[in-house]
Amino acid sequence: MTARAIIIGAPRSGSGKTSVTIGLLRALARRGLKVRGAKSGPDYIDPGFHTAATGLSGVNLDSWAMPPSLLNALANQAACGAEYVILESAMGLFDGIPAPEGRSGSAADLARLYGLPVLLVLDVSGQSTTAAAVAKGFATYDPDVRMAGVVLNRLGSERHRRL
Repeated sequence: MTARAIIIGAPRSGSGKTSVTIGLLRALARRGLKVRGAKSGPDYIDPGFHTAATGLSGVNLDSWAMPPSLLNALANQAACGAEYVILESAMGLFDGIPAPEGRSGSAADLARLYGLPVLLVLDVSGQSTTAAAVAKGFATYDPDVRMAGVVLNRLGSERHRRL
């Protein structure tokens, strides 16, 4: 993959990954940057949203269903003509199916394979400092998956943010 890229991941579905991804894609596209969206796993709805946000067709990257040659070809195609690729994780970052190393279908597979950093989206509704423990767990769980930052989603107030 030749374009700069990042994975938007989370502990689970419903954390706000799609909203963060589409917002980031649209903001970069409005700045005149060529940005393409991608989705891990067999989700064919979100790439349509990515396309609407950027004007460039979205792509699916599935390390379980796609042979490595196809996966690499699609990753290279996604990077072609784009300065940035924003890859949205399906489900939780490490979620996939039992399979040989690197073939589970998880976004973490793609992070390892392509050396992509992860922006972690945490739904912090109903918690405060526990979110720090969750973020630290993600940062240390797999040394081959590098966390680039954290987005705290669904903050209740400014006081909640400071906690």
